[in-house]
Order: sequence, then C-alpha cells, then structure tokens
Amino acid sequence: MVDVLAAPPQAKSDSALRTLTGISIAHWVSHFYIFVFPMLFPFLKERLGVGYIELGFALTMFGLVSGLTQAPIGYLTDHFGARKVLLIGLAVGGLALIGLGLHLSYPALIVSAIVLGLANSVYHPADYAILSAHMDNARMGRAFSVHTFAGFLGGAVAPAIMLALVATVGGLGALIVAGAIGPLVALLLIAMGLPDTDVAERKAAGAEGSQQSILTPAIMMLTIFFMLLGLSNAGISNFGIVALMSGYGVDMATANVALTAFLGAGALGVLAGGFLADRTHRHGQVAALAFVINAVIMLVIALVALPSLLLTVLMTTAGFLGGVITPSRDMLVRNAAPPGAAGRAFGIVSTGFNFSGILAPLLFGWIMDQHMPHWVFGASVVFMVMTVLLALVTERKPVEAT
Repeated sequence: MVDVLAAPPQAKSDSALRTLTGISIAHWVSHFYIFVFPMLFPFLKERLGVGYIELGFALTMFGLVSGLTQAPIGYLTDHFGARKVLLIGLAVGGLALIGLGLHLSYPALIVSAIVLGLANSVYHPADYAILSAHMDNARMGRAFSVHTFAGFLGGAVAPAIMLALVATVGGLGALIVAGAIGPLVALLLIAMGLPDTDVAERKAAGAEGSQQSILTPAIMMLTIFFMLLGLSNAGISNFGIVALMSGYGVDMATANVALTAFLGAGALGVLAGGFLADRTHRHGQVAALAFVINAVIMLVIALVALPSLLLTVLMTTAGFLGGVITPSRDMLVRNAAPPGAAGRAFGIVSTGFNFSGILAPLLFGWIMDQHMPHWVFGASVVFMVMTVLLALVTERKPVEAT
C-alpha cells in the first residue's frame, strides 16, 4: 500500500495514505454488515419462529432500498459533502443493528433491514468521491483496488466474526456488538481527520447541475455494464456449488474448494488489477480481454466434465481475471463522471449491481429448478459476452467525443 501512495511531498503522501486507510476501513464495514443477517439466520429463525422465506424477504428489502437510494445518496454526496454522508451512514447502519439487538421481533427485523439498506447506499458514492478528490491520479487504480480488496476482506471474515460473537455473547449480543462497529469507525475516521470532497468543486457542480445532466449515455451504459458484471458472477458465486454437484457429479468438498479458489483469487486479482489500471488508459479493453478469456473458461466448464484439479485451476484463473477487471471498471466510471459529480456517477452505476442482486437469484434459481445446472455456467458466458461488447462501446464513447 505504501507503493500506492509514495509520492513527494511527504506530507501529501501521508495524507493520501491516511485517507485511503480510512476509506478502506469504512468499505470493510459495509461488506461486513451485508453478511450480518445471513450469518445469524439460524438464530433468527429459532427466536422469531419464521421460515427462510420470511428471512429472505428481509434481505430483499435490504437490496431494494439500497438499490433505489444509491442515486439520491450520490446527489447528496456531491452537494453536501461525502465525509458527512459517509459518517452518517456508518452511524445509522450500526444503530439499525443495535436497535434490533435491543428489541428483537420480525417487524423490527424488516425495519432494521430497510434502515441498513439505506445506510449501505452511502458507501460507493461517498468512498469513490473522496478517493477521486484526494488520491494521486497516477495511482488512482491502485487506490481503487485497495479499497475494493478491503470490502472483499470484510465479507470474507464476517462468518468467523459472527460465529465467535454468537458463541461468546449470544445472538442478541452479536447484533449489538456488530452494530457498535459502525459508530466506532465513524469516530475513528473523525479522529483520523478524514478529508471531505472539495467545497469549491461541489459549488461548481451545484451551479452546473441545472445545465448538465449526470444521466449521460456513458453513465447509463456503465450502469448496464455493472448489472451484466453482477449477473455474470452471481450465478457462479451463489449457485456454482449446487450446479457442480448436480450436473457434473462433483462432490461437495471439491465444489467448495473450486468456489473458494474462485472467490479468493478474485480478491488477489483486484490488487493486481490496480497496478494494471495505473499503467493503461484502455480500461475498457482491459475489461473486455479479461472477460473474453473468462467466457472461454466458463464455456469449457459448462460443456466438459473436468477432473477436480483442472476444474479448480480454471475456476481460480476465472476468479483472478474477474478481480483484475474491478479497478478498470471503476476507472471507467471516474473518467465518465463530470467534474464534481463522482458521487452521483458512482451512485447511479452502482444501482446496476443492486438490480443484478435482485434478478440473479430468480434467474439462476429458475435454471436450477428446471434441472439445467450446466446453464448456470452457460448463462454466465452469455452475460460475459454481452459485458465484453458493452465495455468496448463504453470506452469508445469518450474518444469519439474528443
């Protein structure tokens, strides 16, 4: 991370390092909070006397609210300051969990999920607005990659942390302790002196707001791009294990190893992709090339029953390449955002991920219900090909405009 930010003068480098550290911690919290409810499902099911459909509805409400409020939160970020919005989001998300721990009921669970979804909508607009304003342009890709990696890490450690909390302080205590993390991190960011987005830039953005719409063709295509990215990965992440077991005769241990390798390699690929993103301006072509290779890999997996070792190797390669794409994806959004509108731009395009989170379980669940496990990978190939085409078109737009 030091290499990401090592640039004279030293004071500027220290400030950039502190900013990236603070934003990465906040992103860690956001992904950790996403997994709090799922990790407590057994406890919630027993205490509330409800089924998994009712518990799943809470996650649906979380996703819907988070998706619908990303763009409005992006607007607030650009006009009132990303720092304020981020700190409020951390505190509100934590209080939603604390409140549920103090008063557990099914209606309270739904309210908590809605409030947590609202709080979750602040992270992408606020984080990327602050990073865009304060990171060195020459190292922006690496800064984005560290930020994304921190989010991956938050999701990866959530099961272990929640399991330990339930074992030590019980389910209600786990909600309260997990909830306390958000406000405490908000206080930590205040103590660290987390900077805000530039006031003059926000005023300029406000003055130009009536003259220039953020809903440009490039931003709209990037929103679809994000949705296709989410759809291409969601089927593998959520249904890959059951598809491999039911359609390919793969045992559970091998399927779990293959998926773990896919996800773990993705986190490492994000860091590698940051270096790559800083060494090229052809971010769309980087994303397209990586996804072309991924599409070929997934097509092979869809069509051929592979030995366990080869399956794991191919899944690892696909996961790594999927991670490599992420910083280039973020650079495409940053380059397409008008000055002072990074919050709105990232808020709008991030709704693509939320829509994919709503659509993917229905689509891939239907595929499995139709006893077509090979199409879990086959459909991912289709979405990858569509992503490749859109990445190339999206990158060409700014070039044509110059």
